[in-house]
Amino acid sequence: MSRPPALDPLFRSLHSIKGVGPQLSALLTRFFGAPEGQEAVALDLLMHMPTGIVDRRRMDGIANAVHNNIATLKLHIDRHQPPPRGRPHIPHRVFAHDETGEIQLVYFRAQGGWVEKLLPVGETRYVSGTIGFFQGEKQITHPDYVVGADKFEDMPLVEPVYPLTHGLSSRALIKLTRQVLETVPDLPEWMPAERLAEFGWPSFRAAMHASHAPDTPDEAQLWSKNRMRLAYDEYLAGQLALLIVRSQLVAPRGIARRFTGEISSRVEAALPYTLTEGQRLAVEDIRRDLAAPERMSRLLQGDVGAGKTVVALMAMAAMAESGAQSALMTPTEILASQHYRTLKPLCDQVGLGIVLLTGKMTAAERRAALSGIADGSTAIVVGTHALFQSGVEFHNLGLTVVDEQHRFGVHQRLALSEKGAHADLLVMTATPIPRTLVLTHFGDMAVSILREKPRGRQPIDTAVLSIGEYGRVIQRLESRIAEGAQAFWVCPLVEESEHLEVVAAEDRFAELKKVFGDQVVLIHGRMSAAAKAEAMERFQRNGAKILVATTVIEVGVDVPNATIMIIEHAERFGLAQLHQLRGRVGRGSQRSACLLLYKEPLSETAKARLETIKATEDGFVIAEKDLELRGQGDVLGTRQSGMPGYHLAVPDVHRHLLEWAHEDARNALTRNPALTGRDGDALRTLLYLFRKDLAIPLLRAG
Repeated sequence: MSRPPALDPLFRSLHSIKGVGPQLSALLTRFFGAPEGQEAVALDLLMHMPTGIVDRRRMDGIANAVHNNIATLKLHIDRHQPPPRGRPHIPHRVFAHDETGEIQLVYFRAQGGWVEKLLPVGETRYVSGTIGFFQGEKQITHPDYVVGADKFEDMPLVEPVYPLTHGLSSRALIKLTRQVLETVPDLPEWMPAERLAEFGWPSFRAAMHASHAPDTPDEAQLWSKNRMRLAYDEYLAGQLALLIVRSQLVAPRGIARRFTGEISSRVEAALPYTLTEGQRLAVEDIRRDLAAPERMSRLLQGDVGAGKTVVALMAMAAMAESGAQSALMTPTEILASQHYRTLKPLCDQVGLGIVLLTGKMTAAERRAALSGIADGSTAIVVGTHALFQSGVEFHNLGLTVVDEQHRFGVHQRLALSEKGAHADLLVMTATPIPRTLVLTHFGDMAVSILREKPRGRQPIDTAVLSIGEYGRVIQRLESRIAEGAQAFWVCPLVEESEHLEVVAAEDRFAELKKVFGDQVVLIHGRMSAAAKAEAMERFQRNGAKILVATTVIEVGVDVPNATIMIIEHAERFGLAQLHQLRGRVGRGSQRSACLLLYKEPLSETAKARLETIKATEDGFVIAEKDLELRGQGDVLGTRQSGMPGYHLAVPDVHRHLLEWAHEDARNALTRNPALTGRDGDALRTLLYLFRKDLAIPLLRAG
């Protein structure tokens, strides 16, 4: 089934809407983050929810208008007092009255006579704005609205407040959203009748209308029936998609694996340390899953440095004992190379064939690697998305391990799982996920958690310092480098931005070179893979002492000799990112330090983030705090990572709806696995509406 025609008005380009020219269309496309090569559509406006409400309904006269509150007044315009010639800093004042008192309307830099046209003497105008005082007189500075009696009905007395971007006005966004609201069709009801009756929620169309164009502020509050309905819809679409994908991954019967324990015990004996209790339990969970006839679908959560890679190796060793191969897939070549370097010495020691498959291999290297994969002599294949290209044929793929799984799309995971007809799936993440979000992002996957750090891991001293102390930081860094230390220096941008006063990686690299010369190398996402690999290799072999980088090093970079992490403009990073970056040090035998440099002034949220990172190294505590501070379900850095973020649901307010949405999605698919008939069509419409239609081709007949 293709997208239902009823949704066509919501998927038309914003460019086709009256009043949207090429410039505004391009601005909105960037603002809404439309996929590359695509334009923003009408639906993007609907999914962009207000974050507040301005109430302009108070209309009880000048005398009763309260300081710092918004009032809407019906005024008679008495006279104008423009600034004296040559003194533009003095405001233009308009004197007006109603039957209860007098007020001044104040405009700065009001040249050109437009204020006189807007507020003609002797006429009546409706004026709305914030009441202020000046020398004992009430005034409104730059009123929000001034309209004649004939246009009063067009003034929104209850006005939504939206997040905006440079060049986009609130007025323009409201006008466009109102236009799109008129085109929202009556859609078939996808919510179970008993759920609808239980909560007394409105239809999707009515809820959307009340959220964007409310008659009262209460109608658009996060806890209103309208926003509850829309949050549930978004959760339901997400849960349906997750369950459909999961059914595709685990529905075909797996293979009950049998293990000798011979290779696993050799691997464990070869480890330079003993497994932690958490690692042992995770290995037992995985072996139990692999021995069962159903396909395994397990999430392995472990904090930075908790030893997930070793657990994965134990799982792959068990798979080799059963005569099958394993694939370990990572989001970047740097991380793939990192895993390969960690695993190869252990695999060589116990006789496990392992190969690294990346996009930059020579033709001869690739042929040799593919040959070993095809004939089964290679037991473990490590790589990036190159693993699921059509030229890669496995002899007998039994286990797919996906690291940092939130950086892969659903279709990529499926493509790899299809390489093995009965392949089991283990996904790993170093981003500790609050319990409440596991269901959101992974459906009902089985979960194993590694909480302890491997023995020998050093604590990290974390300090917070103003960027004004830059000179002191450089002096201290010089003495540490002289003692043999290595340091990461992380910046939030690649190059200088005209909009943000943030020191970029390239600028900091140039500054540090003045002090440290060739001991500094640079790495960021825009560099070629070869240039990145060369810089990384120099730093890893201690040929360079300072690595200046963007967050490209956030995941998986392992340099045990690096004991210093400096994060510049730390106030611009999320908690999870700060925690991941700090986890790049403290991996050797020496005590490590993390320095968070910030620029004043700090917002309360930024202050709380930096205090949290300074106070604890427990990733699970940090993840819960991140959820509390962010309040928008973006804890996993969804914009950067491709994980599903929310537009309509706010987890802090709506998370209790998630369990119901999960239950309703499961019941719907149990009753009607192929989503056929009228009820099925309604649920398919929901999937298209929330852009989860990637799951639709995976639906299976009962």
